[in-house]
Amino acid sequence: MHQASVGVFTHFLNSLSDLLDLVAAHAEKRRIEPAVLLNMRLYPNMYNLIRQVGEANRHAVLACALLAGIDPPVFPESEPDIAELKARIVTVKDFMASIPSSQIDGTEEKDVVFTFRNGVTRQFTGQSLLLTFSVPQFFFHVTTAYDILRHSGVELAKKDFLGKPDRAVKRT
Repeated sequence: MHQASVGVFTHFLNSLSDLLDLVAAHAEKRRIEPAVLLNMRLYPNMYNLIRQVGEANRHAVLACALLAGIDPPVFPESEPDIAELKARIVTVKDFMASIPSSQIDGTEEKDVVFTFRNGVTRQFTGQSLLLTFSVPQFFFHVTTAYDILRHSGVELAKKDFLGKPDRAVKRT
């Protein structure tokens, strides 16, 4: 459970952080205000890039916190710039890295309650939370962030989404 949560989330948060570096480089090269790219979205009723990154962070941190039975870090409701988005990713990765694998492994049958932003709750077992909700939600938002960037003209390839294999988390 630890490797399927912390390991997967950390690897792809590294990729997401690298994508933000490419956003900054693209904005500078094209003389585009970075906020323009950060506020891009694929469709009017979809989240913008800022919120896609925020939701990826949120699903990773909440899944790990619920599985480990600890409180997650909370981020301010603000309009972060690229540097702040990257700092938030670091905070999430540091939080997950601080959780011993023994605190998450073996939580497959643990009862957990996920609370949505609107206050509605949903009960899961640890395994169902991770495999049928949090990981799919996380990948939806990371993929959508990637797609927004591709649609905005940032030069990306699949390898930018997949990240560097040598950056995978090791078991602790």
